[in-house]
Amino acid sequence: MKLMTNGSACRAAPDLGGAGATGAKSITAEEALKAEDARYAAQTGGDFAAMERMFGDDLVYVHSSGDLDDKMGFIEAQRSRTVVYRTMRRSEAKVRVYGPVAIITGRGKFDVTVQGEDRTVNILFHSIWVRRGGDLRFISWHAAAA
Repeated sequence: MKLMTNGSACRAAPDLGGAGATGAKSITAEEALKAEDARYAAQTGGDFAAMERMFGDDLVYVHSSGDLDDKMGFIEAQRSRTVVYRTMRRSEAKVRVYGPVAIITGRGKFDVTVQGEDRTVNILFHSIWVRRGGDLRFISWHAAAA
């Protein structure tokens, strides 16, 4: 899997889709958790069409290893089966909502196969969702080994 290294990751912050705009419909905590559950189902079920729909084009995905992916790299690693998410479970989730932006923080326990090697990873994470055009989009993930 080709991942960008942290040193090459310098770029502008993603567009939050009108986070400061008036009239943007707020996300509820329930909507954010439902979207996160749908993402987990898409990843463990290999539903690449769903991933392409729900992931923002500006997705920034920081793995617990410190490696960085964008939307296409993250999906391609799964499509090629370089990375296979077998189970994804979260606990201690807390959701903070800022209008059309929701930040989920918590713990995760993921069973994943990376380049043919089965692993169980325990992480601390944040996941950021934004409402764009009425739909929720997954725009950021940052995980650290727990």
